[in-house]
Amino acid sequence: MWLYRSSHDIAPIVLYDYQTSRHSKHPKAFLKGFSGYLHVDGYAGYHDLKNVELVGCWAHARRKYDETLKSLPANVDKSTTLAAEGLQFCTQLFKIEKQIEEEFENCSPEQRKEQRQKRSQPVLDAYLAWLKSKRPQVPPKSKLGDAINYSLNQWSKLITFMKDGRLELDNNRAERSIKPFVMGRKAWLFAQSMKGATASAIIYSIVETAKENSLNPLNYLTYLFEHLPQIDLDDQEALDQFLPWSKTIPGECRIPAKVK
Repeated sequence: MWLYRSSHDIAPIVLYDYQTSRHSKHPKAFLKGFSGYLHVDGYAGYHDLKNVELVGCWAHARRKYDETLKSLPANVDKSTTLAAEGLQFCTQLFKIEKQIEEEFENCSPEQRKEQRQKRSQPVLDAYLAWLKSKRPQVPPKSKLGDAINYSLNQWSKLITFMKDGRLELDNNRAERSIKPFVMGRKAWLFAQSMKGATASAIIYSIVETAKENSLNPLNYLTYLFEHLPQIDLDDQEALDQFLPWSKTIPGECRIPAKVK
């Protein structure tokens, strides 16, 4: 199940696309005609996509060190290990992002980019120097070696977030969106057919996109079932009025805003 979703600066869209494999031909076909930034994990299937610039995930880089620390014996002082040093670099980048958001109300992409140049770039420079100095000292097939090699191999993608203030440090937005499907899959184990998996992808796309646009999924689906049969489905303008982000969606479909 492939997951695609929009960035935070446009209408929230969550799309699930069922395919029979993890082959790179599937994102190539889905993203045909798209150009711009594509935020991904380290999966090699995205590497030869055309007209896109890949954005790496610092949560994945950080997780490698966290897993290394968890694998160490209980009697080891983890705070003095190389894994802890590597983890600190990644953690520092996330702290800087949080500080920027706290210090600049409604931070613009331009402000975020400027602050990253001042605060994050020195951390990146120090981390790259650390990676290059430690790689010869660590067995490449060890957990720590894997963590170091991940960052070095993904480096050109990990630093892409510095180019545009709209970009995020991690791919957690997509990770959160795939979670509902993963939880559902555990409940019913598997789909009985390809058509069933495709139908599930469509239903989940509608429900999760509705939730991302602050709609009550049950009320929204009821609204669709009641009104879509009455319109011409070839009329794109009419269909646009039923999209989850449309301003014409009635109030009873919306989740009331929480009172602070």
